[in-house]
Amino acid sequence: MITHTKNKIPDPGREDPGGSSKDTTGDSPVKNKTPMNGYNVSVAFKKSNIFILIITMSIIATKPTAGQDKSPELPVEKQTTLGLYVTAKEAYEKWQQAPDEINILDVRTPEEYIYIGHAPMAWNIPAFIQTHDWDSEKQHFSIKPSAAFINHIKEVFKPTDTLYVMCRSGGRSAWAVNQLAEAGYQNVYNITDGFEGDAVSDTGSLYKGQRLKNGWKNSGIPWTYKVERALIKLPEEN
Repeated sequence: MITHTKNKIPDPGREDPGGSSKDTTGDSPVKNKTPMNGYNVSVAFKKSNIFILIITMSIIATKPTAGQDKSPELPVEKQTTLGLYVTAKEAYEKWQQAPDEINILDVRTPEEYIYIGHAPMAWNIPAFIQTHDWDSEKQHFSIKPSAAFINHIKEVFKPTDTLYVMCRSGGRSAWAVNQLAEAGYQNVYNITDGFEGDAVSDTGSLYKGQRLKNGWKNSGIPWTYKVERALIKLPEEN
């Protein structure tokens, strides 16, 4: 989840907060600013500190904090218009801290939610539905967007609610986040590794193609096959 931390920037005009400066030849404090070859050592030291401060501020400004827009690091299909992202583990930890404020939304098909497993607290409001149309390119039955998705969302959640959206591995959930954004929902985060996680891509691995890298199911956090009917909105329900 996005957390903006305020970095405390030191005042370049202040002296070392540890106390008075020491010279390099003894233990007595340096009281006089002694010129060296016509150049003021104190001025040089202060300019050096300012230079270091500028470099430090530049690093701080470019270093992303937890939950910031990670889109440069994400595959295009996982990016959203809102630019809000969490991992499955981050989502669970944030939900633990504020279970009444954060909602976990699983937008996979009911078949996936029921038979592959799901987060115990997750609503299942499918963004897509399973069809019996064979996709010869992908070698599986295809899915299509659910026409009831946004209407079902509005029955359960307000536009001001915070939603963490999950699918299998972050692609469909990104699509769902964009649909929600268009419908006026602004506090919507994509769970980038989804429930099952990303597939192993190492060609030399016995587990190539299996979803074992990350995701809710592989992160050591609670999941279940047990279904609570009240948490499911089937696509045909109006």
